[in-house]
Amino acid sequence: MNEIEQTGLATMRDSWITGGTSVDLAPAAWKEIAGSANPDERERRLLAIAAQALEIALRPAAPKTLKRRPPLPELALPMLPERLRPVLRAALKHAADARTKSRVVALVASRGFVLHPMDWMPAASDQTSPDVYAPWIDWQAGVDGEKHTSLEQLTAQNWDDFYPAARRSALADMRRTAPASARQLIETKGPSEPAEVRLALIELMHFGLGSDDVPFLKSLSADRSGKVRELAGRLLARLGEHGQPGDGGPEDPVAELAAFIAEGKSGFIRRRTTYTPAKLKSPAQERRRAELFETCNMVDLAARFGVTESDFIGAWQFGADNNADILVARMAAASGSDAVVTHMADTLVAEGGKPALFVLHLMPRLDRSRKRVLVRLILKDTQHLGALTQVEGVEAGWLEWGDLINGKTLPALRAAVAGNDDAVKRGVDQLLEMLGFLTTAEAAEKLIGDVVAAGMAAAAPSLGLLRLNASLAGL
Repeated sequence: MNEIEQTGLATMRDSWITGGTSVDLAPAAWKEIAGSANPDERERRLLAIAAQALEIALRPAAPKTLKRRPPLPELALPMLPERLRPVLRAALKHAADARTKSRVVALVASRGFVLHPMDWMPAASDQTSPDVYAPWIDWQAGVDGEKHTSLEQLTAQNWDDFYPAARRSALADMRRTAPASARQLIETKGPSEPAEVRLALIELMHFGLGSDDVPFLKSLSADRSGKVRELAGRLLARLGEHGQPGDGGPEDPVAELAAFIAEGKSGFIRRRTTYTPAKLKSPAQERRRAELFETCNMVDLAARFGVTESDFIGAWQFGADNNADILVARMAAASGSDAVVTHMADTLVAEGGKPALFVLHLMPRLDRSRKRVLVRLILKDTQHLGALTQVEGVEAGWLEWGDLINGKTLPALRAAVAGNDDAVKRGVDQLLEMLGFLTTAEAAEKLIGDVVAAGMAAAAPSLGLLRLNASLAGL
């Protein structure tokens, strides 16, 4: 359709809008079709022709920049039943951020279902969603061409045939079952990838990390990306490998960090070494200490004092400085061996310390049973109950009703619901969302009844994830 024809149709449309006739404005061929019918019939015929021309016969061609997308891939799990989608959408609507939404998605996946794409879709950059969504993540990325998702074994020959998310998922599975094969693939294909992709590939090395990985990780000291070099150093530290030796002088970061730690003795009969954070003189020193804890590795710091990592953690005086305790926990989680992370968690549990201060950092490195022990310990300590909302790396749907009544959590929730402090109630909303993710369906249903009896509205949005959890029972 050319511009003159478009202008003519627009003129006819304007005539109809203003209540006039369009016979005299129509093209000659159209007038012949209208024929000698009565005036109303002629206008109807002209209107039908104009609609056909505008909407069907003469639609504009698609821009050349428009790309045809393949159909949305089918996922390995069935869609959530239609009757539960309104409950799901309510939970998603109340979720304040992407992290909270990811809990909704993970809870549904733990019960064997995926979400409808009109309710939720992962972003192309998503690396936290359950593995079942990898085909959708790659579809969102819009990579051209047909590639594999997960049915074919990943090899060096078909590496480029996999979408990035499907490739990461396949490599993670391989690191769990055949770590050497996965390492060889990363070693072979990683150098040709951009820095951010290489970093994501090296992060997968923490699955099945072992001494056989040391030579490859050491070779990354020459990588052109500083982030890759730093990550490789931390993975080596987890295996007990020391970083580049320093000269012990004031410019040595490990020596500088050790100066922020006071070594002492305790006990009258059995003298034992203790490590306590030195008193700081200024905010600048506090910032520098935090920076050094962030960049140094635990194995190097312990060696500076002539002890093992476990001995260092065992002698650290938790409670003397909460900020320093958190820095030590972060260091242990980032570069400590599996043994030292486990030892630190077990020490905190045995001593009944302040697990909420450390659980956020240690949790991703712990096994399932220890994660559950620490979560239960937090639930007993209402002083740090809010830290539970920040927990990451915990599975969904396992917390029983007995875990909730075995402590002060429920009384604290009831009191907060019945109170008038808006700030406290906001904290309650976040805690209820987290409990909606952690609890079993039966416990979720009982918890809803408990807080409603305490004064919360039955339709409160903060109960959305608990309602979804309870509705998933028996599916």
